[in-house]
Amino acid sequence: MNKIANRKVICDVLMEHAQQDEDITVLCSDSRGSASLSAFADRFPEQFVEVGIAEQDLVGIAAGMAHSGKKPYVASPASFLSTRSYEQIKVDVAYSNTNVKLIGISGGVSYGALGMSHHSLQDIAAISAIPNMRVYLPSDRHQTKVLTEALLKDEQNAYIRIGRNPVEDIYTKDHLPFELNRATKIGNGGDVLIVACGEMVKPAVDAMELLKKSNVKATVLDMYCLKPLDQTTLLEEAAGKKLVITVEEHAPNGGLGSMVCQVLSAKDPKKTIVLSLPDEPVVTGSSSEVFAHYYLNAAGIADTVKENLV
Repeated sequence: MNKIANRKVICDVLMEHAQQDEDITVLCSDSRGSASLSAFADRFPEQFVEVGIAEQDLVGIAAGMAHSGKKPYVASPASFLSTRSYEQIKVDVAYSNTNVKLIGISGGVSYGALGMSHHSLQDIAAISAIPNMRVYLPSDRHQTKVLTEALLKDEQNAYIRIGRNPVEDIYTKDHLPFELNRATKIGNGGDVLIVACGEMVKPAVDAMELLKKSNVKATVLDMYCLKPLDQTTLLEEAAGKKLVITVEEHAPNGGLGSMVCQVLSAKDPKKTIVLSLPDEPVVTGSSSEVFAHYYLNAAGIADTVKENLV
């Protein structure tokens, strides 16, 4: 069982590269502990900026630093980063084309019992709606590592949403298919396509294995790149399938399901079911408890497939 959270992986990658590149700078909103960035702050104090609980300032300062040649990485709880600083993300980062990487930590329902004020279930829709903004939800620590390394090589802004707790491995160091902005195919079943992102990829893969026992052959598409959405691979893998299921840790409006339905309705109409959290304040509990309640676990996904595969 993996015990390394994706946030720790991001810190490790940034520390490795910051040693050779002093322009790499990390900014936090009193969240270095939550973001697992304390080690970075201790080792590179001249490349770390603590703004405090002031998310608008956090993003604005990062944009200014980017205009000065720095390579800022902003880490703040996704629930606050995507809402309190929305105007600064839209204007200072996206519209101004600044090289700011935004890391939304503890995304989705990671904060559990803290409830709706700390849940980020609208961030995919909100951030994806901003022109010039890329949106990524890596699914495990290995994908998080290669994604972070890939984003270090470009000068475009991006929003990366990660959860709070470690997630089970999907890939390994030796088997890690990755291409920036290209979805990753897992399995090769011809009956149903399950499209998932972020922490929902693992239960989707587990559901694929459960379905085999019922002689239902599934393919999982790890759509870690929400924007730009990999329409080419989506259409290739949806072709000939009897059913498409999308799975996301997000509200039903404007997220992965909406994006997939938009593409398929225009280019390959077929029965598509959107599995998401409801359009209401969700129940409180741990991530696993919330997922189970709303059938966003392996058993729930597999049952939904069997109920709709006709």
